[in-house]
Amino acid sequence: MEERLLEIERSALKELESIEDEKDLERFRIRYIGKKGEITKLLKTLGSLPKEERPRIGKIANQIKEKIIGAFEKKKREISESKEEEKVAIDITLPGRVPQRGHLHPITQIIREACEVFCRMGFSIAEGPEVELDYYNFEALNIPKDHPARDMQDTFYFSENVLLRTHTSPIQVRVMESQAPPVAIIAPGKVYRRDSDISHTPMFHQLEGLLVDRGVTFGDLKGVLIEFAHEMFGKDTKVRFRPSFFPFTEPSAEVDIECVICKGKGCRTCGGSGWLEILGSGMVDPEVYRYVGYDPEIYSGFAFGMGLERIAMLRYGIDDIHLFFKNDIRFIQQF
Repeated sequence: MEERLLEIERSALKELESIEDEKDLERFRIRYIGKKGEITKLLKTLGSLPKEERPRIGKIANQIKEKIIGAFEKKKREISESKEEEKVAIDITLPGRVPQRGHLHPITQIIREACEVFCRMGFSIAEGPEVELDYYNFEALNIPKDHPARDMQDTFYFSENVLLRTHTSPIQVRVMESQAPPVAIIAPGKVYRRDSDISHTPMFHQLEGLLVDRGVTFGDLKGVLIEFAHEMFGKDTKVRFRPSFFPFTEPSAEVDIECVICKGKGCRTCGGSGWLEILGSGMVDPEVYRYVGYDPEIYSGFAFGMGLERIAMLRYGIDDIHLFFKNDIRFIQQF
């Protein structure tokens, strides 16, 4: 029996050397070290040996079995590692692949560029919460609960007094509450309104600005906004101011630029008028100063606000606002 065990060992190790795939390896395991394998069969016949021979033969059989198992596991690792190497093998004859570069979203680009323009003019950037109190979003901006201007901003409410901000103007109130004039800030950020149609989305971006100091005039407002329009759309862009109404500014004005498509001749984009609206503005209403403790007899100032999606659409010639939010990498890569 000892000679038979040694013969099995030699045969198994020799056969194992020539195995190159997992199927043959599994057949080897079943034949030699499985429950019905060669060594197991021999161990079952130990009872036929003389009593004094059984321990010695049993020990030899177990040693040979362990040796075969060790060689089996080693071969198994080699085959596995070989397959992994095949998976990651690099074919140096293939042409190189240029890695894709990331692109900033056009809205992000417009926010950064607009902020840079205003910061060069002395404004600083302020931030505030997107979940806002009714007081800051409406009340302190001279929009009481029964004011018809609330109907212009269809609002997402969490409760009677907590809502998603409909504009970034609340930041202006918070800044004025926290510091005395002079104040010169811009407030970019996300805002929310219950509008969802071909030209509106429930979430969009605004940039609003505020400047308060002694002796600020409407002429200062015009100078700042004309400079902004020229920086964003070109030095030759014509700008006009139209009378308008906002509860927190008086007088108020809409700001238009000459149509970037037809250059003022009139087209479908501008409705034949030759002009495109880009933002609203005005001198801060004295009532707003009373909410924040500023003396309207001493201080004056102006405020303005713009939708950044609209600025981006005009700047890049985009005709569908929903493209900004569709997560299509082909769209982003154009900018």
